[in-house]
Amino acid sequence: MSQSIFEELQWRGMIFDCTEGAQDLVAREKVTVYNGFDATAASLHIGHMVPLLALARLQRFGHHPIALAGGGTSMVGDPSGKSAERNLLSREQIDYNVAAIKGQLAHFLDFEVKSNPARVMNNADWLLKLNLVDFLRDVGKHFSINYMITKDSVKTRLEREEGISFTEFSYMLMQSYDFLHLFEQENCRLQTGGSDQWGNITAGVELVRRTHGAQVFGMVYPLITKADGSKFGKTESGAVWLDPARTSPYRFFQFWLNTDDRDVINYLKFFTFLDRETITELEQATVQHPEQRSAQRKLAREITGLLHGETALSKAEQAAQVLFGGEISGLSAAEIEDIFADIPSSTLPLTALEGAGQPALDVFVGSGLVKSKGEARRAVAEGGMYLNNHRVEDANIPVTLSDLVEGHFLVLRRGRKNYHLIKVLR
Repeated sequence: MSQSIFEELQWRGMIFDCTEGAQDLVAREKVTVYNGFDATAASLHIGHMVPLLALARLQRFGHHPIALAGGGTSMVGDPSGKSAERNLLSREQIDYNVAAIKGQLAHFLDFEVKSNPARVMNNADWLLKLNLVDFLRDVGKHFSINYMITKDSVKTRLEREEGISFTEFSYMLMQSYDFLHLFEQENCRLQTGGSDQWGNITAGVELVRRTHGAQVFGMVYPLITKADGSKFGKTESGAVWLDPARTSPYRFFQFWLNTDDRDVINYLKFFTFLDRETITELEQATVQHPEQRSAQRKLAREITGLLHGETALSKAEQAAQVLFGGEISGLSAAEIEDIFADIPSSTLPLTALEGAGQPALDVFVGSGLVKSKGEARRAVAEGGMYLNNHRVEDANIPVTLSDLVEGHFLVLRRGRKNYHLIKVLR
């Protein structure tokens, strides 16, 4: 590759800060690098994708990545970026979360390549074996309280009325010990993370220096913001998760498709492996033809395909077209409910469609899309009424069980965007 990984990350806007020498290190050597991931939920969310994709980029440049699951540190809770103390989780719940997260990492990291395979490790394997007195003697003695309270993760909490518990206060020591352990056991010399981890990372750098007289390095990425000031990765329904059971591929695709023009080029740099030339072309297209949303479509396709695979991507694209009159057949019942979750809906007993069924105009009136049979007839005559995205040519045509999508639904539409979903009850 013509440029170094550091130059690549710089161009993508992904270097927020780094310790002295980190740039030279990754340019001259293939190093072992780790990034920690919380195990406080059974899924990562899209906020984790910046450090995760950075770890994947480092691997593509020949470095040796370790994804460190926080099975041990999650039992304490990281105060970084938090205004209040986290709820403590049981060991069983954390173990479950770690197992789930490992599966998600495989979408981004290569565990099979022979030269520099990615590894997943769990800091519970060593943190839970620590003797408290030994830990305080061997690790705690290297940290002054004065030093610890200058770190933003601690300082911010101390300024609040609630303060910070000793449990969370000790988190910095535990993360520092992770770096020390991985340095000793794996010759790991670089730790990465979000910019909110800077204090914890530099504390680990200092611990290795004090205990071994060795130099290790840290590098942090910016926390993603949105141009409109709203929080990245949040929707009205909550966080955008990597687990398809929490955020469906369709909703995941839609999240990226709805990216603001002001954000889309940065997101292409952060969240895709597209090269500079391609992103530059998409930037020009956004300026010249913003209505085409070429960059947003490319962004949504790249990320959804990377995480969920081509089959799920194809389904998500089909689903996205449904609200613009696209074909409904082939979608599952769950996908249909997902697509139409935010539009008006009603129910209809199965018996209403048995036998000869009922005229389309009665179904339309019953849904509330039209106020009367006369209005229904006029709308049909004008070509403005649709059943399952197919134009209704005759207001009296019977709607029967054979019209049900996936045996459960009727999708009604008036005009281009006025939808109504009927759920047929058995």
